[in-house]
This record gives sequence, C-alpha cells and structure tokens, in this order.
Amino acid sequence: MHASLLINEKRGGLNLNYRILVIDDDKELCALIKQSVAAENISAEHCCSGADGLAMLQKNDYHLILLDVMMPGMDGFETMEKIRQNSSIPILMLTSKNDSTSKVRGLRSGADDYLTKPFDMEELIARVLSLIRRYTRFNTTGDHSRPLTYQGLTIDLDNRSVTTSNGTFELPPKEFDLLLFCAKNQGKILTKQQIYEEVWREPYVYDDSNIMAIISRLRKKIEPDSGSPFYIQTVKGIGYRFNKEV
Repeated sequence: MHASLLINEKRGGLNLNYRILVIDDDKELCALIKQSVAAENISAEHCCSGADGLAMLQKNDYHLILLDVMMPGMDGFETMEKIRQNSSIPILMLTSKNDSTSKVRGLRSGADDYLTKPFDMEELIARVLSLIRRYTRFNTTGDHSRPLTYQGLTIDLDNRSVTTSNGTFELPPKEFDLLLFCAKNQGKILTKQQIYEEVWREPYVYDDSNIMAIISRLRKKIEPDSGSPFYIQTVKGIGYRFNKEV
C-alpha cells in the first residue's frame, strides 16, 4: 500500500509540510492509519504494491517511507533495494510479529527502523514523527556546519553525506547518525547501549542486531577494507570506537 502522509508543523514561524510514503497491501490497515493520523493533522493516501510505490517516488518528494515486508509481486525487500539505488530517504519497515529474520534482513538491506505487526497506532505515529523531526533539516539562519575531516574521510553535516576515495554520497539516516556519533567521540570506546540510545533515541532493549546491521552497511561504504575496519573499530565485548589515529 502506498500512502502519502502530509504533516503540517510550525517551526520558527514557518509552516512546513512533510510527506510520507507508505507502501502496504493491507487496505484495512491503511484505512485505520488514515483515520488515526488525522488526529495529528496528518493526511494519508495509499497504494498496494511496491511498483506503485516506486512510481509515486518518481513523481513526488517524501521525507519518510513506511514499507511492508510481505506484499504480492515485489516484496518489501526488493522494493527497498530499488529505492536505495537512488535515495537515502528514511525507511521504516513493517514486519510480521516475531519475524526476527525479516527485521535483521531489513536492517542490513537499508531500513532505518522497523515495527512489528500488529502494532499500537500511537507507537507508529510516534516513530513517524520522531524520524521526520530527527532527519529533516531546517536551515532558517543560513548558517552551515563545518565538515568533519579525517584521513581519507570527510563528513558533511549540512548535506548528511560522506566523501571517500570512492566519491561523495549520501548516507541513510541511521548510518549517518551512527557514523557522526562515533566520529564526534573519536578515540572513545562507545558501548552498544550508548550507541543505540543516541541513534535510535529510545531505551536500549539488548537487541544488538540493529547496531550490527547498520555498522555492517556503513563499513561496506566507507572502509577501504570492510573486513579490516580502519575507521569504526570493534572493541570486543564492549562496543565500537572511531580510530583515534585518523
């Protein structure tokens, strides 16, 4: 199902509109979402296939995608793979209850977060708003943050992109936030709990698959050799550390 949710929020006197794309084939769930988010001044549309969702992405700009895993034809994983070829837009995956395999696969494939069905509608709305507020940048003053430069790696805070020997490219939100948190704490050992609570902005639940999946994806993109990490180093039994020598 594809749903476009429009969120109106005032910040600094500006009336800003946020559009979210939801892709799910459960029409009843879509109707419930539409009804529920209306109370938050969010308007919703929907479509029922990955192909339709991809078509909508070509026509419109969105700030977040809600993507169901189980759909006829092109499933959520295939849809996400195609989205990630051209976009770093935040993706919140909807998975079946207790389907840990889908959660891990989704996170490794490019999802920023996941929510299991059946879910509480208030939690869905909270996650949607949290992701948008966290990853939508407002620059009303014209000020720019200075890039962080390391040996062979530059992190651009304004564009949420990185530059390596392979070129310049944007990172999905969770990958960028995790990299930035580690880089800003260069040389300091960060526990998995510290990383999770900073990046996910919620209590640590002792599920390290999220962190490991993001780290794995990130290393493949920025490390000269992902099998022997140069920037984000593993500290066995504790967590990770950004190389203090770079």
